[in-house]
Amino acid sequence: MNERTTSNSRLTVIDVMRGFAIFGILVVNMPNFHSPAMYIETEQWWPHAIDRWTETVVDLIAQASFYPLFAFLFGFSMILFRERMSEKGVSFPRIFSRRLLALFMIGAFHAFFIWYGDILIAYALTGCLLLLFYRVHTRVWFIGAILCFFVPHLIVSLFLGLALLSGENGGLSSNHARLANEAIQHYRDGTVVEIFWQRWHDWMYINGAGGLLFTILTLLGIGLFGGYVAQKQWFTCIEQHVGTIRRLCLIAFITGILLKLLPYFTEKNLLTEYVQDIFGGTALALFYAAAIVLLFQRERWRKVLLPFAAVGRMSLTNYLFQSVVCTMLFYHYGFALYGSVRPFCGELIAIVIYVVQVIASQRWLQSFRMGPFEWVWRTITYGKKQPLKHRVSKQKSHS
Repeated sequence: MNERTTSNSRLTVIDVMRGFAIFGILVVNMPNFHSPAMYIETEQWWPHAIDRWTETVVDLIAQASFYPLFAFLFGFSMILFRERMSEKGVSFPRIFSRRLLALFMIGAFHAFFIWYGDILIAYALTGCLLLLFYRVHTRVWFIGAILCFFVPHLIVSLFLGLALLSGENGGLSSNHARLANEAIQHYRDGTVVEIFWQRWHDWMYINGAGGLLFTILTLLGIGLFGGYVAQKQWFTCIEQHVGTIRRLCLIAFITGILLKLLPYFTEKNLLTEYVQDIFGGTALALFYAAAIVLLFQRERWRKVLLPFAAVGRMSLTNYLFQSVVCTMLFYHYGFALYGSVRPFCGELIAIVIYVVQVIASQRWLQSFRMGPFEWVWRTITYGKKQPLKHRVSKQKSHS
């Protein structure tokens, strides 16, 4: 998720984006940490007004917006990494392939031994496809982004529309109620082995039957656009592109808000919620990226945003930390709170966890160059142990 590949002045705003995305990911993931949210009708489980408002706010400003933001940053960082390897005269495909393999291994451990909602596996596989583009012209990145994103999603939208016209509503079945009860039984009361197999089942439920492939296609299109922006230097030579960034910010905001509100002003069904998440969520992700870049140019806002940078510099560690802490809180081998936390309380817990991450990240980086899992990632990538602590310069005294 994060590797510092150029000067601090150029990358601080990118670290802020990563840190902001880490917060958004925790907010979105929290319901799935503490409950079988993907199997239930949340309105029936949590009818309280404050929970309904909480879910609405998360749906509008966070849902389906932060994994695209990370995909954008993934493609962006790939170009910065390519430039660094070129400057060093090192084979970019070889080093980047090892980097992806390391990310895949970390993701597999995370998915099957910590939490089923892992996204690192998908990013690693997406990176393999991005690697095919590393020598092509910048324009090809943009064309590829448009085709990879819009073609499959417009086709799916068409089929969902036809399904609705034929009378299929796609509501949750009684089978989902059974799956929800099994998840509660295993995560809250089960043994370590039962939790493992429930985790495996939930991962397959999300990623099986083409789910993983479809996620990769989504990430690929957004990652290509991130690589295009990096090559055009929109975010690294901001003064030269401020007009373009402002237009992107405005268009993405208007598009994102309108599409995010679509199910609320029309009808909630498979089609409107799909359009809301895929197109609205992605547009809002681009708005967040552009808005952070613009705000970071102002001194007052820079002070507000800088705490996100420490979390962003340790984004991989902080992402995994969230899963470890939340599973300890909610699973049987921890405090066994799974199924008993309301959405409003869950998001309060998310805020507390993130505040702890901000403080811990700032203190850690006072002594160390990178997070512990960033260190593992870099060590595997380069095939040799990387320095973790800051170098202490020794000044000679003169009498």
